[in-house]
Amino acid sequence: MDNSLLVSLSQQLASYQSMDVIANNIANLSTPAFKRETPTFQEYVTQVASDDGSGDTQSVSFVQDTGVARDLTQGRFDTTGGPFDLAINGKGYFAVQTPNGERYTRDGRFSLDTNGNIVTSDGYQVQGDGGAITISPDDGDIHIGPDGTVSGKTGQIGKLRVVSFANEPALQKEGASLYSATETPGTASAFTVSQGMIESSNVQPVIEISRMVDVMRAYQATATLTQSQEDLMRQAIDKLGQVPSS
Repeated sequence: MDNSLLVSLSQQLASYQSMDVIANNIANLSTPAFKRETPTFQEYVTQVASDDGSGDTQSVSFVQDTGVARDLTQGRFDTTGGPFDLAINGKGYFAVQTPNGERYTRDGRFSLDTNGNIVTSDGYQVQGDGGAITISPDDGDIHIGPDGTVSGKTGQIGKLRVVSFANEPALQKEGASLYSATETPGTASAFTVSQGMIESSNVQPVIEISRMVDVMRAYQATATLTQSQEDLMRQAIDKLGQVPSS
């Protein structure tokens, strides 16, 4: 295949990846605490055979996909008034116990299960300093303080475990707004918990749509260039076919 077509193909594949990431961002516009992502690429230079048939090699630069970068900017806070709707202002994640082990989230849409445990929307127990936090009917109205202390009519019930990570970008997405970590989390300090509020997604639709338009234009430009190159090759082959044999 012509080297220029290979370069164009790598750019088109990069455009596909970019469009997938943008579409995922837009799809999660209303997902609490969702963090927008940006695809990352790097130049990959390799030696390939020259197009002139001389047998020499030439350096050709391709686009190589290297994954995505997560924007950890905090989203705005939306007031819900729910007693178990919580938002973390600052660096930190709620610790959650799942069947696959401890996971972490900033999605504070919590409620009580049938046993009185504070749980996520998927039923996973939110962890306190001593494990799950259980609310009894005798506790009355629940107050959750800025430091995560949970208290009721009978006094302090527990304290939410809010953790932080030295390498926050290394957290791995697992779906359902949960993250896993390979490093041991530390205790968060520079944060406050807001009761009756939810952190929104930090996706800005105008920016994402603008990025989508840019990617589409780049893809179309590359597709036009590829089509032009193919037309030139086709014309050259046709002309060679018309040359009389001697």
